[in-house]
Amino acid sequence: MEEGSAAGLPGPTGEEAGSNAAWPLAERPGFLARRMHQIHVSLFSERCAEFRITPLQYSLLSMLRDLREADQTTLAHAVALDRTTTTGALKRLAARGLVSRSTSTADRRAQVCRLTPEGERLHAAMESAAREAHALTVAALSASEQELLIRLLRRVITGHDHRRGHADLD
Repeated sequence: MEEGSAAGLPGPTGEEAGSNAAWPLAERPGFLARRMHQIHVSLFSERCAEFRITPLQYSLLSMLRDLREADQTTLAHAVALDRTTTTGALKRLAARGLVSRSTSTADRRAQVCRLTPEGERLHAAMESAAREAHALTVAALSASEQELLIRLLRRVITGHDHRRGHADLD
């Protein structure tokens, strides 16, 4: 692969980056990542509409299922969100009775969150629809290409761990 190229896609090299060389949107990683995210959100919304859960809320439910309980700061780091966004999403989930939030006995400033039995039921009920949305997001790729895409995305994210939390992607 030539310098500046990722996965065979041309992009500006060091010399071209500062020039006025043509650089179509369809060759820019940020644009492509945003479009892929839009496509995934659309597919997730279609497949999971009956559950009235956003992909972000689903991530929080999934993380709580795995951790059993966590404070809001830990959850924010785990799903790579800011605390304000995480708190808002958790409040909405709590209002629906899917998550319980209580003051930590170790740190009165912290809110400890857990899935409620209803939250566990909802997460289990929507698991197959969510998996289908994820599969459809990358359905245009072969199985080996899907694995490569995930490895490359994880490598990019790991290379930027210093930008937001240190979510464990291994």
